[in-house]
Amino acid sequence: MMMTDTRNPSSFFWSARLNTSVCGTSSTINCQIYWPGEIDLEMLSELHKKHPGVTVDNEVVEPSRQQLYNYKVLVSQKPDLDYIKFNWNTMTASEFEEHWKAEKATKKVDFIHMIQMLYYVKDPEATVRFFQGLLGKNGKLLIILVSGKSGWGKLWRTYRAQLCQPDISQCVTTGDIKSFLDSKGVRYQSYELPSQMDITECFTEGDEKGELLLDFLTEVLDFSNTASPELRAGVLEMLRHPDCSVESNGKVIFNNNLEAISLDQLS
Repeated sequence: MMMTDTRNPSSFFWSARLNTSVCGTSSTINCQIYWPGEIDLEMLSELHKKHPGVTVDNEVVEPSRQQLYNYKVLVSQKPDLDYIKFNWNTMTASEFEEHWKAEKATKKVDFIHMIQMLYYVKDPEATVRFFQGLLGKNGKLLIILVSGKSGWGKLWRTYRAQLCQPDISQCVTTGDIKSFLDSKGVRYQSYELPSQMDITECFTEGDEKGELLLDFLTEVLDFSNTASPELRAGVLEMLRHPDCSVESNGKVIFNNNLEAISLDQLS
C-alpha cells in the first residue's frame, strides 16, 4: 500500500494516531494493547521488506507529549531504523492541518493511517477530506473505527445524547464515514474486522469487573453510580439486545467488530 513518490527519493508514511487497542475474537475479553508506535513500526517493517531501498519520511502527529516520548523510547530500542526519518509533531490533527496550510507545504504522502483516532476530532468529514487531499499518486488513506454494524453502533445511535461528548466525535462509526463518502460520490474499499467481547459480568449488579466493563462500554466513569436508574436499565437492556450481542452457553457476547476503510487519492 505504500508507494515510492517518484518526485522525491523518500516515501512518506503518516501516523495520525499512535495508540490503538485491538480486541480479539475469543468468547472472553481478550484485548491486546499496542503501545505508542508499535503499529507504526510493524507497518514500516513490512514496507521495508517489500521496498528495502526506500527511505521513509514518517510524520508522527500526536498531541500528548508523554505518548510521543514513549514512541521515541520504543524507536531508540529498535535496531536498523536508519531508513526512517521521524518528524515529531506535538499537535492535534486540526492543529497540524493549520500548520500545514500556513507552511504552504506541497509534498505528497504515500500512506496515511488513522487508526481509532477520528473519535477525537470535531469534524471527521473535514478531517478525512484534508488528509485525503495530501495523498500522492497511488497513495492510500487507511481509517479504522468501530463498525456501524457493531454493538457500539447500535448503542451510540440509541444513547448518543446521553453518552457522547458533543465537543468531539466520540460516537462516530464507519457507518458515519461511509455515509458522507457515499453522499460525495467518493470511492472506497471497506473490510469488516470481526471481534467480540464477553460482557456477561455487566449484568451482575455490584460485580467489580462488570462495573469497570460497563464504564468502558459507556465511556462514562462510574457509570452505575452517576447515571439515572432509567438510563442504566436502558443501556443494560440495549447491551443485551440481539442488535448488540448474542447469548450463548450462559454468556453475553458483545459485537465488537471494527471496520477498515481504504481511500485513494482524490480524483
